[in-house]
Amino acid sequence: MLILGALGVFAAVAVVVYVLLDQANERNTVRASLRQLDRYEVIDNVRDQQLLNPLRDRVVGPTSDFLVQLARRFTPVGYIDGIRRKLISAGRPDPSTLDRFLALRVASLTLVPLVWYLVYQVLQLGGTKGLAVFGLLLAALFFGPDAQLNRMVAERQIEIKVKLPDILDLLTISVEAGLGFEQALDRTVSAVPGPLSDEFGRMLGEVRAGASRANALRALDERVDVPEVRSFILAILQADTFGVSISRILRSQADEARVKRRQLAQEQAQKAPVKMLIPMVFCIFPALFVVVIGPAALNIAQTF
Repeated sequence: MLILGALGVFAAVAVVVYVLLDQANERNTVRASLRQLDRYEVIDNVRDQQLLNPLRDRVVGPTSDFLVQLARRFTPVGYIDGIRRKLISAGRPDPSTLDRFLALRVASLTLVPLVWYLVYQVLQLGGTKGLAVFGLLLAALFFGPDAQLNRMVAERQIEIKVKLPDILDLLTISVEAGLGFEQALDRTVSAVPGPLSDEFGRMLGEVRAGASRANALRALDERVDVPEVRSFILAILQADTFGVSISRILRSQADEARVKRRQLAQEQAQKAPVKMLIPMVFCIFPALFVVVIGPAALNIAQTF
């Protein structure tokens, strides 16, 4: 009952905040419409000018900037660089994404006293149970953002590994048909959408902007950070250096990528029984034991 009451209070607060923000947005929309009228004049006052801005820009923006400055001041430089690399690997190279992540990390740490108050004062949990709940929530606050970012990076890398053989097959066919490497890559990018195509498109843009193919490919390797893509890039660089036929290199790389994709699928299939073990032991087996052994246990208890 205490948990339901706490959830009800949080839901009510969320509804009130949503209604207030919605009303503020409506007022800002009306003011913006009135400003477009010729006869409507805005008072030359700094406060009134600031009130014309949306509530989100007046509250959320300065708060986020303060959290970002606080995070950059007390966070080690190596950690920030690692997060920047992970965001690039996740397909989000925008600097504002890094600022939002740092603000989220600081905001999650500031919620620790609120979690303590919720566990020990609102829910009134004590002893081992309260310590376990507080520890789980604390671990979620500390490691949740980093775990979510690592998951995004892993999912994107798996998607790149799955798409790589198809892209290499089309690239091989295009090169063997007589197109140059850049032209074939441009045609392949437009035919196969996905994160790897986006990275190849960015690489082509860098080449058109004046960068050499080798530097653009090395930058692609740093952004993607996938061993299969690194092997492909090294093969292309060696072909350019030693004058080897690119079509032959592409065909061998496509065959190797298909073999690795098959091995990846087999690896995921081998991991499935291990991942199913925990929900089976803690969720399925207890219910099965109750259904199978429960009547027999009741009969034995009634007999004795």
